[in-house]
Amino acid sequence: MATKVVMEALSPTMEEGRLVKWLKNEGDQVKNGETLAEVETDKAIMELVARGEGVLRKRLLNENDAAPVGQLIAVIAAPDENIDALVSGAGDGAAAPAAPAGASAGASAGATSVPRGPAQSQGEASAPPQEKAASAPPAPPAGRPAAPPAPSAAPSGNGGGRMRSSPLARRMASENGLDLQAVQGSGPGGRIIKRDVEAAVASGAVRQQPVAARLVPAGEDFRDAPLTQIRKTIARRLSESIGPIPTFYLTAEFDMERVAEMRGAMAAMGDEFKVSFNDIVLKAVATALAQHPEVNAHWLGDKIRYFNRVHLGMAVAIDDGLITPVIFDADQKRMSEISRESRELAKRARERKLKPEEYTGSTFSVSNLGMFGIDQFTAIINPPEVGILAIGALEEKPVVIDGALATRKRMRVTMSCDHRVVDGALGARFLQTLRRLIENPLMLVY
Repeated sequence: MATKVVMEALSPTMEEGRLVKWLKNEGDQVKNGETLAEVETDKAIMELVARGEGVLRKRLLNENDAAPVGQLIAVIAAPDENIDALVSGAGDGAAAPAAPAGASAGASAGATSVPRGPAQSQGEASAPPQEKAASAPPAPPAGRPAAPPAPSAAPSGNGGGRMRSSPLARRMASENGLDLQAVQGSGPGGRIIKRDVEAAVASGAVRQQPVAARLVPAGEDFRDAPLTQIRKTIARRLSESIGPIPTFYLTAEFDMERVAEMRGAMAAMGDEFKVSFNDIVLKAVATALAQHPEVNAHWLGDKIRYFNRVHLGMAVAIDDGLITPVIFDADQKRMSEISRESRELAKRARERKLKPEEYTGSTFSVSNLGMFGIDQFTAIINPPEVGILAIGALEEKPVVIDGALATRKRMRVTMSCDHRVVDGALGARFLQTLRRLIENPLMLVY
């Protein structure tokens, strides 16, 4: 019996998927559980896995093309089985409902999806058990998209094969005038990544493009790039947040001198006690949220949900975007635990090895651009969350203390507030508590 392979709904918000790469050709033998293709959802790159056995008789979707959820994209059948009726009905679109990710289905569904291997492994998951039954988890913050774009393929000088490279690697190569066709990739599947370009620049072994060609390609005044699924999601989430949500902003400047002293003292005790300024801020925010559950909330349209647990999302920069891993029950964890967990989550986020449940389910989020030298900025709220905190750079500033001029370490934070839930006085009280904790950091150590 023929097995239909359809574009499945791999996340609660997915409406269409883009086929990144076929891993099986027409005529190839297919076994149950084998990977057929890589698909980019609105969240991640996922593997489409066969649920039937036989021969891949027909591929109905080209690489880099998108298809709505439920559309037939391939047929697996016996070599001599007539599939004309299935193929002729392929243009009917998303008539058949698609099974959700991880759900079991019969042969009519045709394929299932699992996270990719070490290179790109990110999808969509439900919230922690305590929240799962009540509502679906929030989508990644609009201003902080949570999933990476699909790795693109470019022509290669290696026998007409395909060369894969990360967006960051392509940008660095363009800035340095390097020809990626002569760069050897060390990433998964030979993918060219940042360190490969850095090595090529350092060695000077890669031929350079002419400057004129780099600045203005011959015969081209511009270049159009099709939207990836993640960019479509970013655009949609931006319009869902910054437009409909009545947002106001509260900015405060904190004295970080005692934080610096405590951090230095902890580092002197050994590597296991080392923490970053960001770790301390995360701990302080989580503790303040536990004291102000009115801020640790979701706007659900006809009701407001106040959470008794603090699941703190932290923005991490990856190639061409951001993803927001979640530190669950952050208020209950020691600073050293938050430090270890945040480092591990950030590392795996940049390597695209996060599990879906590790970046969904946040109740409040923090975005830190201080390491980029940004003094102050405003972040966009991730609906249905009702607030997000933007952290600026740590700076030495002259201040007046007891009538005398002194130099102190200072840091600015800006809280974006959903006015439907968080009023000005409530947001101000939350920042007052946060100030007290940060300027007296021993209160965070227990």
